[in-house]
Amino acid sequence: MLHYAVVFFVIALIAAVFGFGGIAASAVGIAKILFIVFLILAVASFLFGLIKGI
Repeated sequence: MLHYAVVFFVIALIAAVFGFGGIAASAVGIAKILFIVFLILAVASFLFGLIKGI
């Protein structure tokens, strides 16, 4: 999941350099959503690991 967020961020950077503002904005939006989902799943996994370890 984090890999795809980074890929979309790189796509956004390349699109911004070449002047494609709409594509860059869309790619950044997708990257933000994927990163937030990654953070939520990582925290949930960490918490469930702590609970299982107790």
